[in-house]
Amino acid sequence: MNKACSLEYIFVSTTDISKRLDIFVSEKTGITRSQVQRLIKEGLVLVNNKTENQNYKVKTNDVITIHKPEEEKEILIPEALPINILYMDRHLVVVDKPSGMVVYPAAGHNRGTLLNALAYHCKNMATVGGPLRPGVVHRLDKDTSGVMVVALDDKAYYDLVEQFKKRTINRKYIALVYGNIKEDSGKIEMKIGRAASDRKKMSTRTKRGKEAVTRWKVLKRFGAATLIEAKLGTGRTHQIRVHFSAVGHPVLGDKTYGKKVEVEGKKKKIVFPRQMLHAETLGFIHPVTKEYLEFSSPLPEDMEECIRHLNSTASFADTLGGADGILDG
Repeated sequence: MNKACSLEYIFVSTTDISKRLDIFVSEKTGITRSQVQRLIKEGLVLVNNKTENQNYKVKTNDVITIHKPEEEKEILIPEALPINILYMDRHLVVVDKPSGMVVYPAAGHNRGTLLNALAYHCKNMATVGGPLRPGVVHRLDKDTSGVMVVALDDKAYYDLVEQFKKRTINRKYIALVYGNIKEDSGKIEMKIGRAASDRKKMSTRTKRGKEAVTRWKVLKRFGAATLIEAKLGTGRTHQIRVHFSAVGHPVLGDKTYGKKVEVEGKKKKIVFPRQMLHAETLGFIHPVTKEYLEFSSPLPEDMEECIRHLNSTASFADTLGGADGILDG
């Protein structure tokens, strides 16, 4: 046994005889049955100092020994990573997150995230939100760039959470989407939930979806692509990406919900290096001063570059939506 373990002993009484070993241990310890079965397979559950399978029927006076692996403590590791801090005080920090950066650590990925950087740059962090994501009240996907706020104390955390819950936060996104949107503006109201076919994806085709509202307006048209502004009425996971995919205008460069990431024009290849989605504006009431604060981030260079290519490629509309299906997913 490589991991440190704590020992627990259980004696079988007459009221528990003939119960399956996995069921008996689960009932006595509160550990889930699947976890108990895993411990049994790893030889961490012994009956009278011998290994038995999960189907073993316990007997009176059996002594069950359980070696419970001690959980490794989750620690946020400070890292001197460069980040663009737009505003910071004792209560919160506002950052301009680059695309390609994960917001907080997860299993197997405990370094290189925005929270690792904040742990280094900020003197204090909130104590709520989880050991690896203290103060996180919302997040941006790895490949989405733009403005984010993180609470640095518990009061700011709960206040900002409430503002997000009440939908008083002002959030504006800029996106390049597939196709020519005919209307100048509109609203998408479609519930969003976990996709039945893939639990890592979200979908509007779900029985247990939650209300989701996205308002949008067209900023510029490129024939078969459209530059839009989107404002969130709710904050569901992948909301803008899922909503625009559902109405036939997925975010360009979105490998999960959209099309392929490049097209061939007459003079040049147009490449979408990541999903073309940017959190441009974030506005909220400061939890302590009660002052309205609003922060903006200019379009990152990769999106500006794609827009320049779209402007200069006259045949873009033909190649993007052509019969050869260059961008078909």
